[in-house]
Amino acid sequence: MSTDSVIMLRRNFKHTLRNPVTVFNAVLLPVVIMLMFVYMLGNAFNVGIKYIDYATPGMILLAVAYGLGATATEVNSDMTTGIINRFRVMDVSRGAVMTGHVVVTMLRGLIATAAIIGVAFGLGYSTHASFGDWAGVIGIIVAACLAASWLTVAMGLSAKTPQSAAMATVPVIMLPFFSSAIVPAAKMGQGLRQFAEYQPFTPIIESLRGLLAGAPSAGYVIAALAWCAGIGIAGYAWAVATFRKRA
Repeated sequence: MSTDSVIMLRRNFKHTLRNPVTVFNAVLLPVVIMLMFVYMLGNAFNVGIKYIDYATPGMILLAVAYGLGATATEVNSDMTTGIINRFRVMDVSRGAVMTGHVVVTMLRGLIATAAIIGVAFGLGYSTHASFGDWAGVIGIIVAACLAASWLTVAMGLSAKTPQSAAMATVPVIMLPFFSSAIVPAAKMGQGLRQFAEYQPFTPIIESLRGLLAGAPSAGYVIAALAWCAGIGIAGYAWAVATFRKRA
């Protein structure tokens, strides 16, 4: 990582620490949602296994998604407040600006994921994953964080205002709720069931669920990595094209 990227990373990380709302949305809110579903609604769902065991993989993806709004807002603020022009005068690498946001978004997602997994074990979560399975889990989570980060940076760069940038991420944040994160897709109504089965989050969640149960599905793992690669490449290309046009 270049010196410029390290400087941008440090800058964005300090902004995150100074904004308690960002920390709450990215880390604490997913934990609150997990507690709500497990304690308040868990007994209402018949998923064939202990509900905390079923819900944890989905909550991991929720944790990844809930920090995205802050990234889109921060990226757009950099674009609309003139800070990018200052960086250009200072001869700061353009790529470093985007890389800094991507890395901080990934770190937020990974910290939130660690918090969710820790809380899950505290609630009685059990796993049969081997060391290799855990390595696969980490790899898929990192891939999902990277893909979501580039897509969110692209959204922030393309939006006209910080408010519209935050709103642009709402569909991505809500998408896990319309997947197999909370209940199996097979239990959903007609139409919604098909949407849940074929949207990106479901194969990612199911691949994590299989790995954590010690029974990974090669089909889900391949589909998850393919979705992450496709979203990441599309987000990167969109972000670079927009940055060159607007910066």
